Amino acid sequence: MNKNDVHWPAIFRGENPVDIRVVIPGSKSVTNRALILAAQANSPTVLRRPLVSRDSELMVQGLQAMGIGIVEEDAIVNGLPEYQLTVTPAPMSGPARVDVGNAGTVMRFLPPLAALATGEISFDGDPRSYERPLAPVIKALEELGVSIEHEGRYSLPLTVHGNGTVRGGEITIDASASSQFLSALLLVAPSFTNGITATHKGEALPSMPHIDMSVEMLRDFGATVTVDSDAKSWRVEPGVLKGHQLVIEPDLSNAAPFLSIAMLCGGSITIADWPTKTTQPGDQLRSILSRMGAQISMDEKGLTLTGTGVIHGIDIDLHDVGELTPSIAALAVFADSPSHLRGIGHLRLHETDRLAALTREINALGGNVEEHKNSLHITPAPLHGGVFHTYDDHRLATAGAVIGLMVAGIEVENIATTRKTLPDFPGLWSSLLT
Repeated sequence: MNKNDVHWPAIFRGENPVDIRVVIPGSKSVTNRALILAAQANSPTVLRRPLVSRDSELMVQGLQAMGIGIVEEDAIVNGLPEYQLTVTPAPMSGPARVDVGNAGTVMRFLPPLAALATGEISFDGDPRSYERPLAPVIKALEELGVSIEHEGRYSLPLTVHGNGTVRGGEITIDASASSQFLSALLLVAPSFTNGITATHKGEALPSMPHIDMSVEMLRDFGATVTVDSDAKSWRVEPGVLKGHQLVIEPDLSNAAPFLSIAMLCGGSITIADWPTKTTQPGDQLRSILSRMGAQISMDEKGLTLTGTGVIHGIDIDLHDVGELTPSIAALAVFADSPSHLRGIGHLRLHETDRLAALTREINALGGNVEEHKNSLHITPAPLHGGVFHTYDDHRLATAGAVIGLMVAGIEVENIATTRKTLPDFPGLWSSLLT
């Protein structure tokens, strides 16, 4: 039997309070941005506690295929074991083949970097990757003089014909479908001859915190970046990036299903090492879950969420934090009033159409979800057991696990897809609940 056909029995706990502490693996967004920046630096970079997942492994393998030196090791820091990556920059060259899987950061961040290589760099991925939007990045690179072979599809598979330099300059891009389009260009702009002035033209940018993250990390590596929020433009000067040592923050978006345990079951859960200052969108969980009824505190141990025995429905625009939608939806089905999750039309272009998938799967369990173009309206209703399909989407899989906490008989299809951003979600989940 194909491993993806195996159904994982979700752990039913009910209203049985918890008192647990969990260490969340490193941020995928920070890890993969750091890898792109480190590959362009003038000296090696050490990434401490980077994420180990399918997405980060694909990024590492793609960079190695292009000639970047990356060595992994288990170091001892303050007497404790710590996983590290040492990235040593080198001239990039082809021919090389890169597998992007279904990782948005890999399929969008690596082609602009490949334009700085000499020779052909070919990109391919999972079947779903062919359907995910890539045209704004391809068109922007072509406007900057980069030769890209895509047979007029402006999507994967594609081949970048690099000559070692990209002139850079002024570009206009519509990044309304994904903030990654803009980040992809900003992250390599210091290595372009003239840097980049990128102006967004189109509907509102989704997930602005991720663009802020790219800007802050560029500056951390020594880049000069000017942001004109009114004009929706970003200027990155050409210059040398500097290698350094970087501790990767825990992935705060991945904390969402774990925080849900205490909200649903009662008791408290502490997420270790929650940063006091961060650009991660997941940090907004503090305010969102507080509005939904949780008590949240911060101290030297991290963030602690205590369930209050109630979950309130919420009317909220999740445009900037769309990745939290599946977890918020999973909580909303158990709320004391309806919820309206707005501004999330761009989630139709992620690993799957998340709005359609959440509606289909929750309703198949007896739920009452109304799907609109850019929103979900969720009215709490009694649920029953059944198979929760994931469509190879890691956040659908964790949402299914959350629902299974309170509904007996839930089976999550292809739980292994959580490896995209969590090394062993089933093992960690089980260790906390059994």
